[in-house]
Amino acid sequence: MKKIDRRTFLRRAGATAAAVAAGCTLMPSLSANGAIPAAPTDEGENPYDRPAAGDVLTAGNHMTSHPEDNGLALVNPHMGWTMHFYSNILDNYGSRLDPADTVDDFPGLSTVYLRVPWAFVEPEEGGFVWELLDTPAQRWIDKGCMVALRISAMESWLYSATPEWVFEAGAAGYDVDGHYKEPEYDDPVFLAKVEAFVRAMAERYDHNPHVAFVDIGHFGMWGEGHTVMTSPVHGHTWGLDTQKRIIDLYLRHFQHTQLCISDDFAGHDAPGSRFPITDYAFEHGVTIRDDSILVQPYPNSWYHSDMAQLFWPKMPVILEHEHYGNAIKRGSWDKELLLKSVEDYHASYMSIHWWPRVLLDENRDIIDRINRRLGYRLTARRVTWPARVARGEEFDITSEWSNTGVAPCYDGGWPCYTLKQSDGGIVSVLVDDTLDVRTLDVAAEGKAPTVQTTKRFRIAPRYTDRAGTFFRACRAGEYDLYLSVGMLDGTPLYRLPYSGDDGHKRYLLGRITITE
Repeated sequence: MKKIDRRTFLRRAGATAAAVAAGCTLMPSLSANGAIPAAPTDEGENPYDRPAAGDVLTAGNHMTSHPEDNGLALVNPHMGWTMHFYSNILDNYGSRLDPADTVDDFPGLSTVYLRVPWAFVEPEEGGFVWELLDTPAQRWIDKGCMVALRISAMESWLYSATPEWVFEAGAAGYDVDGHYKEPEYDDPVFLAKVEAFVRAMAERYDHNPHVAFVDIGHFGMWGEGHTVMTSPVHGHTWGLDTQKRIIDLYLRHFQHTQLCISDDFAGHDAPGSRFPITDYAFEHGVTIRDDSILVQPYPNSWYHSDMAQLFWPKMPVILEHEHYGNAIKRGSWDKELLLKSVEDYHASYMSIHWWPRVLLDENRDIIDRINRRLGYRLTARRVTWPARVARGEEFDITSEWSNTGVAPCYDGGWPCYTLKQSDGGIVSVLVDDTLDVRTLDVAAEGKAPTVQTTKRFRIAPRYTDRAGTFFRACRAGEYDLYLSVGMLDGTPLYRLPYSGDDGHKRYLLGRITITE
């Protein structure tokens, strides 16, 4: 069988295709003034260990901190770089990595992406090869990263991405010039076998807290939702009802995981912002991904940023750039346009769609700039608190917040101020429940609006009854004051762009004294 590469395939069809990639460990990016932060000095000083505060200003009994963005890439929920460990073909692009190598030096890598043909995962009916997915997944899970999945039913380099036993069971399919076989997506046997597979897949991964998202991949070439080359050959086409049927099948079984479809479900280069199939996906909580960033040179570097405007305010949008080496060869790679795609789509995820360190070494400058915009970036512009507070008495903390990324913090969270002893012991936890950071608006770079919030607190308040006066134990003294964002009970959830981290996503602001 003659193989056909992705670019040739799409050129013949006049189509646009795409790519994806990944990233996980927290690494230095640009500093606030645009430079890469300095390395630790010979004396052992590390700029990443400095307090979050810049100069702490004192005015009477009030302390004010203006925390400085240290430029680090942030690894937070629902955002980051996704690394193609399997890009359909098993060799691309994790095969050269040692089992101990999770590319921790790629700043912002949050997710390992595993995209493979169905035939590789279920070569015999009911005989699943989960080892193919779980082995690389666990390498990144051990590092605190996430996993994303796509299982395809059609490939350009493999004759039958749908297992042969599906066709042997009676499912119809169409040969395409002897190169590959496309299933009849409306065939009841095909649908029954897909449903059985998706059910088994969901039993394994739907309740898994380490799974970031799952692509709906059992329709179209590479699971991208288009049949732009195959339909002209075999003469069969599929419409909205078929696409809905495949989406519904996944929705029945993945009820706790973010699902997504390719933008190509609506047509690989169809202009416009609203389409029946993407409206249907949105109404059912399914987001979109664009697998075609920089496949073609400007001005056709992408087609569907308008489509993303419906999705990004509610769900993370995922971008996949073209295989980097292929884009270089055809002249479609443009660093500034890669950044612009993040801005235009309000993207939460961007791919690493090549050998990861080649991409990093040749594009570190733009990767650092993207990391300052990709997803959300929660920043405290100013925090003011009293230098001294009496135990049990009321006092205010005022803060100003912005989201300097391109997307919302979808899960939301609340600012928290934690007083700690020098040995790390927690003395008091004060949550500002008046500001959910999910509500912070995003804007163009450098123009994010600021929201001010003031919350009144008391530390160890007294309760007086005829039986006496009661209050919890809390010694007077001077304590460290830390800032975090997270749950209403004060559990930190998000990394902030500051130094002075206590190891639990709390960031040192300054000092505060509790008096009797």
